[in-house]
Amino acid sequence: MGRATLFEQLRSGTPQLSVGLLAADWMSLGSEVRLLESAGINLLHFDVMDGCFCPMLTMGASVIAGLKTSLLKDVHLMVEEPLSKLEGFVAAGADIITVHAESTRHAHRVLQMLGGMQSVNDPQRGIVRGLALNPGTPLETVDPLLDELEMVLLLAVNPGWRGQRFLTSIAERVRELKHRVGNRVLISIDGGITQDNLREVARMGPDIIVTRSAVFDGKDPRENLGRMRAALS
Repeated sequence: MGRATLFEQLRSGTPQLSVGLLAADWMSLGSEVRLLESAGINLLHFDVMDGCFCPMLTMGASVIAGLKTSLLKDVHLMVEEPLSKLEGFVAAGADIITVHAESTRHAHRVLQMLGGMQSVNDPQRGIVRGLALNPGTPLETVDPLLDELEMVLLLAVNPGWRGQRFLTSIAERVRELKHRVGNRVLISIDGGITQDNLREVARMGPDIIVTRSAVFDGKDPRENLGRMRAALS
């Protein structure tokens, strides 16, 4: 499956959910992943924070490699200077790697390097390349990088701080980004997604919606996912 084919796969049937493991029960992580597989989710989201780019310290490539799954591994790198770290996450089975524009002086080189890498899950295709933008980062940042990426991830909260509310200004950012890029890239929204605002977020027209606590809120994740998928239909 080529990168273009995976791009189309991700676009078809949108919006779709990418479920983040950060809010899952880490004492039963394997069981949580099996549950997501059986619930029909396609994307497993990994929030990689290094404690430098943002305050939290979460997981590294070894955790991602250790989780064996049929789901696509959607890896969001919130790390300083990701260039030297890419190979480890590709080797860990990443299908999508998103880097932050704010995390490096050399965003073009990072994306260019990713463009030459192959997925270990399917050697016939490359890694889908994403560029993440914090809420205060201008959308113009994307313009010179469009030829080197397949997805733009818009943060609806500031990364690494718990308990933030969804920034409603993201709706205008999505509209402006769509105007700038058309159908050239996938658009993902991440941060502050709840069962209450999911339908509203879906109306903004993203291809991928990242969610965490709305799935793993201490109740039944399968039931939560059923309600959330119904809200997207």
